[in-house]
Amino acid sequence: MKFSQLKKTALLSALMAASFAAGVTLQPVLAESGGFRVFLEVYDLVKMEYVEKKVDDQKLVKGAIDGMLSMLDDPYTRYIAPDEFKQMNEEREGSFSGIGIQIGTRDNKLTVIAPIEDTPAWRAGLKAGDWIKAIDGKNTETMVVDDAVKLIRGKEGTAIKLLIYREDSKKTLDISVTRGKIENKVVKYKMIKNNIGYLRLTTFMQNNSPEEMKNAINELKKQGMSALIFDIRSNPGGLLPNAVDIGSLFVSEGPIVRIVDRDGKEEKLNASGRIALDKNTPMAVLIDGGSASASEIVAGTLKDNQRAILIGTRTFGKGLVQTVHNLSNGSGIAITTNKYLTTKGTDINKKGIDPDVLVTVPKEVLDKPYSESLDVQLQKAIELMSERIAAK
Repeated sequence: MKFSQLKKTALLSALMAASFAAGVTLQPVLAESGGFRVFLEVYDLVKMEYVEKKVDDQKLVKGAIDGMLSMLDDPYTRYIAPDEFKQMNEEREGSFSGIGIQIGTRDNKLTVIAPIEDTPAWRAGLKAGDWIKAIDGKNTETMVVDDAVKLIRGKEGTAIKLLIYREDSKKTLDISVTRGKIENKVVKYKMIKNNIGYLRLTTFMQNNSPEEMKNAINELKKQGMSALIFDIRSNPGGLLPNAVDIGSLFVSEGPIVRIVDRDGKEEKLNASGRIALDKNTPMAVLIDGGSASASEIVAGTLKDNQRAILIGTRTFGKGLVQTVHNLSNGSGIAITTNKYLTTKGTDINKKGIDPDVLVTVPKEVLDKPYSESLDVQLQKAIELMSERIAAK
């Protein structure tokens, strides 16, 4: 018996609804030589002949979407399940549950982009660049990011075990992390010796990040700041408008970033003119392999404009911009819609940004608790800023 036309129509409607919600249409697909028709034939045969009668239609649809996106060979274009999408939106407001970690794929390995400071993941010792080999004993070799996120998230107070390989120290580690509520204070600042201000930004995701940055700079100036150290190490990025606004606090004119669309058309996103720090104030930026996306936009414009000296190690190398769309079932889809270039037009995707002063963390301190005295990158920045102040 042929599979009912009614169910076929329902499936087609579901797929079209998802497509329209994402801002696209299925018409080009339908116009092709039977490609979508073949998909329906396979779906028909699975429903009629598969040995297990109870096949979840929604799982088949999600599997089809995941499979379609995986063929793009782009880890950043992905379907976002309703629970994850909700949590993503909560993160923009600054409060969410989890272990406080950003993950992605690098060289086809599930990798820690960055732990968020003062979260369970950060306190457990997870570091940018860690390869997550297993989650609660489940091998991640063929695991997509979305599935990994589902395993890592869970009820507050419960524990998860991660098997980590750390390339820098050539160690395999079992790390247990207890899930908790994440209250992410994204901007931290203080005065350190020689009237040097220290300002750390942990993420570009929160909507109020630019305003908090501006307030922090003004407070440091009131305290007599003569130079600034801006720390964006292990900052995985976030919202593109935030990157432009924060870059504009330090660069008064010209493009903060250039974005290129699918047709090769380039658009310059220029400085807003709302500068917060005088260009004559010496400035250093701390970067590392966990500095990604929006962090690289800001680091790139500061380097290209010779506004600051970059200290640390090469950044992550994510030069792509995603547009996130709401879908009708409460889920979302992130689609890579642009690539970005630095102020001078440099493509850093999969390459990263090299520091002006290379300072690597010694192996003997990699697994030790954080201490400012052991932070060789920070100490180098203090040394260089002190020299700049003395030379003025």
